[in-house]
Amino acid sequence: MIVRLFNNFTVINLFVLNEPLYSLVERFIAYIQLEKRYSAHTCTAYRNDLFQFIDYITATYNSTPVEDLSHVMIRSWLARLMEDAMTAKSVNRKISTLKSFFKYCLRQGLVKQSPMVKVIAPKISRRLPGYIEEKGMRALEDNISPVSLTTTQIFANDFEGTTHRLIFDIFYQTGIRLSELIALQEFKVDKGNLSIKVMGKGGKERIIPISRGLLEQLDHYMQQKRSCLEEFEGGVLLVHPYSGQRLYPKYVYLTVRKYLTEHQITTLKKKSPHILRHTFATHLANNGADLNAIKELLGHSSLAATQVYTHNTIEQLKKVYRQAHPKA
Repeated sequence: MIVRLFNNFTVINLFVLNEPLYSLVERFIAYIQLEKRYSAHTCTAYRNDLFQFIDYITATYNSTPVEDLSHVMIRSWLARLMEDAMTAKSVNRKISTLKSFFKYCLRQGLVKQSPMVKVIAPKISRRLPGYIEEKGMRALEDNISPVSLTTTQIFANDFEGTTHRLIFDIFYQTGIRLSELIALQEFKVDKGNLSIKVMGKGGKERIIPISRGLLEQLDHYMQQKRSCLEEFEGGVLLVHPYSGQRLYPKYVYLTVRKYLTEHQITTLKKKSPHILRHTFATHLANNGADLNAIKELLGHSSLAATQVYTHNTIEQLKKVYRQAHPKA
């Protein structure tokens, strides 16, 4: 009996592993990692999805070569996942993984046709991304708590407070992802052109303009970092205010959640760094920014991913209409 762990649950395979099929998956993972330059997180997710699929196929249909994998087998696996209460969004992610895998197999001449052409993805109910109202972001920028009767500061004046405030300002003024924030390098800050260079998904770099005010904050932070810390990880822009090491995702997540919750900046239940990315895009759209420009700033590969923010704009227009028009 072979036991392996995938995403915090155990898959028990009672049959002999199909070595060629698993080896093919590893070659595919090497391809998307080295040639397509997918992130380590994406490669891990793809490997887990494919190994889970192969475990099911092996247990249900015994050893099956890749050329014999059919749409019927794939549908039965997806049906099992949905019976186990997996969401449509998660199922669609696994379908995307299989599409990429069989596309690779097709290019390698291992299959004559991808079985995914006969697999229909379940529909996902469209949910508008949550965002913080402009008055909430203004409180963070002014560093004054909106729930205090006095002018209580949100961020302290020490190095930790400076770090936390800069985290919020970079997120809101650039719209970058959490992974991109952590990976920022000092030399990627272009003072002359008022911009930063960000390494996005798939190893794609993009240049994002920044305000002079944010540049001054970055300059002040880098100077304070050198005066407050005896040692810190060289080259990295943002570091832990005490250890000097590169920030890690959980630290940034908990920092953002702490301030949004304590100072009641938003009524949203989800208070993650990604909310600030949604806020950046929504505020741009609400103020008339071109959708293609927002797409480039966010680093989206497709305009379809950016169009969701136009729905937020329409909702905002409806809100204004209902509040202001006498016949609303």
